[in-house]
Amino acid sequence: MRPSRWYAGAVPLGLVGLLALGQASIAAEPDERPTDRRAQETDGDAAKRAVAVSDQPSTLGRSLVGGADPTVIKVGDLYVSAKAVDGGIAVRTAATPEAVATAPKYQVWRDTAGLGEVWAPEIVHHDGQYRIYFAAGRGAAHRMYHIGSANPTSGYSAAVKVSLPGDKWAIDGVPFTYNGQRWFVWSGWSGDTNVEQNLYIARMSSPTAATGGRYVISQPREPWERVVGNPYINEAPQPVVDPSGRLHVVYSANGSWSDKYCIADLRLRAGGDPTYVWDWYKSNGCLFGSHAPSMMSGWTPTVNVNGPGHHSFILPRGDVNAAPPSGNRFPTLYHAVAKGTPYSWSNRYWYSGTAVWWSNTTYRRANVPGSTTDAGYSLKFFE
Repeated sequence: MRPSRWYAGAVPLGLVGLLALGQASIAAEPDERPTDRRAQETDGDAAKRAVAVSDQPSTLGRSLVGGADPTVIKVGDLYVSAKAVDGGIAVRTAATPEAVATAPKYQVWRDTAGLGEVWAPEIVHHDGQYRIYFAAGRGAAHRMYHIGSANPTSGYSAAVKVSLPGDKWAIDGVPFTYNGQRWFVWSGWSGDTNVEQNLYIARMSSPTAATGGRYVISQPREPWERVVGNPYINEAPQPVVDPSGRLHVVYSANGSWSDKYCIADLRLRAGGDPTYVWDWYKSNGCLFGSHAPSMMSGWTPTVNVNGPGHHSFILPRGDVNAAPPSGNRFPTLYHAVAKGTPYSWSNRYWYSGTAVWWSNTTYRRANVPGSTTDAGYSLKFFE
């Protein structure tokens, strides 16, 4: 008999050629995460780093934007990005992905209410509105917020807290529609302390409100996603629908303070329920990373960068159903540190790359309900 659905707290299953973003001409903005991303720096250290770091050119090929957590979408002929900067969020628009880095930045929101650290904005264009979701807060107070506008570079609403079930610590949230239902997926804590970061999903009744419960879909319990921890981490979920119509949540594992940081995949079984943890199958290792022992068999480590993670698929309007069919490459962004450079948050840059759907890939698991294997599309990433 199929077990009941598990709410939060369940234990789930066990790009070659650059699409460079051009020369950065605008001072860059580091993201600061001294509380959730393993506090190896004091708040004072982080503040000093924030002053010192800028959008300096990267040492690899054509330069990219300095910092972390990229997000870019395409709306008509316009590419639109969002970034945490200057105590708020800035938007850049350009006619090509390459030109985003040199485009003027427009400060569309500032934290005038003193919410705290602003992390990892995610931009989409849903319901005729540009919508930016971001985490803000201090320490355990981090929650998801939303601002929206009909114009990409001005006129955004005041920040509204996204109402998520349980009202627990939450970051890296992304809205999407699948099979006609609104959903929200994010990284969060099971309780009120930072034991580990899990991936959760909930149905949404509006752009800012959930309906029903939150459901855990992944926890960092596989050996290859526990290479670096304390806490162990699943974060930066990016939903996307493959050519067969199956939902994926492509996420980052291992601590972002380490070059073991990498990208992995959750694939929903055919006909599966997104809220049922055992309907999700996890890749058997990293699909994009620099640590060879953590890579899934048949996938090779990066050549030019270390610790790639927190990626963004450049999709029309940020629509997860708009990925190309099998065999077609589609552009991605991710942050990483150039090989030969000390790995640190302050040395991260946005890099462009490519993703390709990879068919007939089997994910395996053991000691859990349901089939032990599942075949379908996976992803190959190229630098």
